[in-house]
Amino acid sequence: MYTVIDIETTGNGIKGNKITEISIFKYDGAQIVEEFTTLVNPKSPIPYFITGLTGIDDQMVQDAPTFQEIAQNILNITEGCVFVAHSVNFDYGVIKEEFRQIGVDFTRKKLCTVRLSRKLIPGLRSYSLGKLCSAVEIPLVDRHRARGDAHATVLLFEKLLEKPESEEVFKKFLNARSQEATLPPHLPKAVFDKIPQKPGIYYFMNQKGEIIYVGKAINLKKRVLGHFYDKSRKEIQMCGETVNIDFKLAGSELVALLMESAEIKKLFPPYNRAQKRTGKQYAIIAYEDRNGIIHLAYNTIKGIPNPLKVFHNQTESRAYLEEVCKRFSLCPKYCHLQQTTAACSHHEINTCEGICRGEELAEDYNQKVEEAIDHMKILSSEVRIIKEKGRVENESAVVLIADGIYKGFGFIDTDTEISSLEDVEAFITPQKHTVETESILTQYFLKHSKSQVLTS
Repeated sequence: MYTVIDIETTGNGIKGNKITEISIFKYDGAQIVEEFTTLVNPKSPIPYFITGLTGIDDQMVQDAPTFQEIAQNILNITEGCVFVAHSVNFDYGVIKEEFRQIGVDFTRKKLCTVRLSRKLIPGLRSYSLGKLCSAVEIPLVDRHRARGDAHATVLLFEKLLEKPESEEVFKKFLNARSQEATLPPHLPKAVFDKIPQKPGIYYFMNQKGEIIYVGKAINLKKRVLGHFYDKSRKEIQMCGETVNIDFKLAGSELVALLMESAEIKKLFPPYNRAQKRTGKQYAIIAYEDRNGIIHLAYNTIKGIPNPLKVFHNQTESRAYLEEVCKRFSLCPKYCHLQQTTAACSHHEINTCEGICRGEELAEDYNQKVEEAIDHMKILSSEVRIIKEKGRVENESAVVLIADGIYKGFGFIDTDTEISSLEDVEAFITPQKHTVETESILTQYFLKHSKSQVLTS
């Protein structure tokens, strides 16, 4: 037994999305045996552009029942049935969230008519409900109203059931271990299956072949799948536009981070925001107080002549300073990680050796601060070559830094003889030094041992 469902909503993302209309047709594989259709009072304003699309406005729903008042009707009609919808993850996700908000766990097996149609009616240019119904000659009335769209989906579902291979396809899609229902409606499973469980970067592409998002991962397949489970508005919209995914192997997290940064700067995909920032920058600084104790602190970069490190925002600069404080056993008070006139009492950092309590000499403490400062300047000194795992077994990745500038990365076969800097440079793909790459390398040097860093 199936329940074919369509909803209209206020359009504010899964967690803020409220249902304004719902239509459910109970279908036994041969005929409709029951119907439940109603407007729903979302108890929130309906945006004007949603009204323009659906025709549903605040006045129409003011006397309609709330979701809580119809919840039992939905539970009753869908009990023991497979939840069917066009782009099922959207409708199912919104309804599940509405139930969660009233304290009810709603779980049903589900089928997506977009994915079923791609499998059983291949070769169409578009699998939107309107274009699909037109292609297979299904009448579609009251478009963008729940009952009209739900009834058209029933007729489409009926045609899908009539296909010779439908039984096998349906069985596969309903298999609990199958990821078919999880994948975006327009993404072929064969594309997802090709993604390896290795470090690298990945590209989400739309129907025009345009790259709309670039990401990095230690495990590409796991990270990509994570996008499909994410129910935020941005993720749902992005995954809904995704029809293809490409990837490049990196061998290690460091190289993946550098590759991702370079691609975002080059392509500026619409769904990447982090590295498009043009906001206020922050810097790590050092100064000596009247008692001869060297302080570390972070502040806006404006007016700071020689910053030790530069970051995009306050959060990044503070997080980095916390790592420095812990690694070099510094005092949170003198790193300005807490505002106190007494001894430090940071909730996470307990490495202080007593400078704030008079139990450590200023000379000893300052020596540790100087070591920390030298570490912060590590990109500025000498030629440094970072060696990491390659993309395959007999390969190494190398990252080159010279004169404080990130030069790029490359891959070298392990049986290739390297005896000079020139030998390494021959394998390097040149890259731009940016605030992002400096931050990536700074964090790497802070967390990794010197054994992975070769000095020329």
